[in-house]
Amino acid sequence: MKESITRVGIDAHKKSHQVAIRYWGSEDLVELTVVNEPGALRRFVKRVLRESEVPVEMCYEAGPCGFSLKRQLEGYGAKCFVVAPSLIPVKPGERVKTNRRDAKKLVNLFEGGLLTMIAEPNEGEEAVRDLCRCREAVQKDLVRMKHRLEKFLMRRAMYYKQGEQWTERHWNWLKGLRFENAVDRVVFEQYLSQVEQQKERLKVLDQAMQDVSEEEPYRRPVGWLKCFHGIDTVTALSLVAELYGIERFESARELMAYLGLVISEQSSGDQRSRGGITKAGNRRVRRLLVECAWQYARGYGSPSKAVLARRKGQPQWVIEIAEKAQRRLTRRYWRLVQRGKEKKVAVVAVARELAGFLWSVLHAGVGLVEELKVAD
Repeated sequence: MKESITRVGIDAHKKSHQVAIRYWGSEDLVELTVVNEPGALRRFVKRVLRESEVPVEMCYEAGPCGFSLKRQLEGYGAKCFVVAPSLIPVKPGERVKTNRRDAKKLVNLFEGGLLTMIAEPNEGEEAVRDLCRCREAVQKDLVRMKHRLEKFLMRRAMYYKQGEQWTERHWNWLKGLRFENAVDRVVFEQYLSQVEQQKERLKVLDQAMQDVSEEEPYRRPVGWLKCFHGIDTVTALSLVAELYGIERFESARELMAYLGLVISEQSSGDQRSRGGITKAGNRRVRRLLVECAWQYARGYGSPSKAVLARRKGQPQWVIEIAEKAQRRLTRRYWRLVQRGKEKKVAVVAVARELAGFLWSVLHAGVGLVEELKVAD
């Protein structure tokens, strides 16, 4: 029996939202435009609730509006879901796309149960996630500023030949450069000041992430992940912030699929064709795991002083899993390379298995924390 629910599809935008409503028991769609203002949204929700004799469920695609629209609608009394845009079914022959069509399409797919909903972080989790993403953006800006400065100096035939760049000696060399042309001096000073500004911004964000990682509820999971080879505070907090609610993944394979680290496949009849990884889901976590996986290509040895310092005070069961991961993933990498696989392919395979180890630690840790809460 079909469930008695009024469905509402919202094509959300910055200034206004296009809405399509199918009231329970009616085949017709009610279409309207709602201004993206608190008062207009409140009146819209009250109207739908008043005119519907059954529960109301709303949905919209994830986008620039984030989860704020969902929280507003639910604050006014409506139940709302955020839909994963990449998993919305698309007709191959569909060539016309408008706001009205998108809203109507959401309603039809919503009724058919063909939409995939996104797990919502709470406001605190979203704030920490934005902090990690802000740090990532500043890091990219810093790299761009360094490249611009380097290219400017190359055009002036100025090369640093005394060692690696961006060390203390390199900075002293940069600050000692002199230009006869006044315009060149202005350009150089601007490029250099931009690099210094980005470095200062990065320090502030690193300290903020360090402070957050030492507070609950991030202190334990960040400490557990830091026991793994190649994972320090910034990476650990970013992984925890992006994977909020690890208990929503019932298995390690489910997490691997969510991160787009599983093999793509297109099979028909007796023909079976496999390709690269799907690259679906959270690309930030996938990138972080691949970066960490490169550390396991260096071979297995005794833990470094930095790793031992990070493991100090952590549970023994977490350290044992981290040690097991280092042995297994190192062997996995070199076996694949010896079989003729490209290094980058082997690293992605290691990243996929690393995701499984991290899931096991975080999933077990969630149960342990819950037990401690009950005991208290």
